[in-house]
Amino acid sequence: MKEQFTLTFYTEDQMGLINKTAVIFSRRKISFESFNISSCEINGMYRFTIVVIETFETVRNLALQIEKIIDVYKCYFNTNAEIVHTQTSLFKLPTYEVTKDNVQELLQKHNATYKILERDYIIFEVTAEETEIDLLTNILIQNGLIEFVKSPRIALIKSGKSFREEFEGF
Repeated sequence: MKEQFTLTFYTEDQMGLINKTAVIFSRRKISFESFNISSCEINGMYRFTIVVIETFETVRNLALQIEKIIDVYKCYFNTNAEIVHTQTSLFKLPTYEVTKDNVQELLQKHNATYKILERDYIIFEVTAEETEIDLLTNILIQNGLIEFVKSPRIALIKSGKSFREEFEGF
């Protein structure tokens, strides 16, 4: 049965790394739900976070192939229950819509942070799980949403071990 998995792998900067990653996924006809690259706790290393919807067996094999083909230090794969994850979104709404009580209550409920207050529009930020952001987006569309953007998933594995401990063993 297919479910959502988050793959996390660590590597140094390499030429063509994104292309190699895309080739592995495209050959297996696996789509990214989310793709994020960021620096991590080890200087000079990068953390790739990729979300896919696949079977356990497919994801396990994918993780092994990523370690072998792309030459990464370690590739983890986890279910949503095994990680803490979030996303950030920016929303642009007409100013007159934000002054309505129901919209004010909605923004307070989602802990929205105002970024820019202009005469014609307001931009605010919300950090939450993807489903919550999607729900908020659908409501705001009904309230004149001008524009919005959502970041890729960021995630940390819940287990007490860290990649730094494993990396020091290399």
